[in-house]
Amino acid sequence: MTWAFSLSAECGAKQVAAEQFAQYFDGLSYLFSNGNASQCHTAIFQDIEGNWWCQVCPSGISEAGIEGSDIAYQMTELGIELYQQLQSAPPFRYALVGVEVDEFRTYSELISEGTVPRFPGLVLAEAVWQSLGASTLFQPFSTGYVWCPYEGEVYKPLMVSPDLKNKLSELLALKCVS
Repeated sequence: MTWAFSLSAECGAKQVAAEQFAQYFDGLSYLFSNGNASQCHTAIFQDIEGNWWCQVCPSGISEAGIEGSDIAYQMTELGIELYQQLQSAPPFRYALVGVEVDEFRTYSELISEGTVPRFPGLVLAEAVWQSLGASTLFQPFSTGYVWCPYEGEVYKPLMVSPDLKNKLSELLALKCVS
């Protein structure tokens, strides 16, 4: 199963907005602190509401999720780079970096919640933020945008290790017996 790390941005109802966003990111390259390189590839698609998205997928990063602290570190390093580029990207309505964030909320889902969902790293156009009540959890990101600051990617050993899951199950079973 693929667990893609990406930047996903919802660009509104016009395809050209997603195309411009994609052109901005397509081919950008990054050099990790460990010397490995990554290059961004983009794809645009339309959601069920007719709004256009751009997904920015960096190469050279795990597609199996966060299987270790070193991968969490690399994804966080790359996430910071993507957010830095996002600060001067073409217009979008909202965006998020992380594992499996493609089409994380449609626009109507986002605004129907009545309040701004707390996703660390969520970047909103100020107009969207205002329409959702201008939560004080958000801080300035760039001209015309606010964000809930990015917290980085997290390695959770119990999510990826069958051995640790078994040990925890055994511990819980023993605790229930005593």
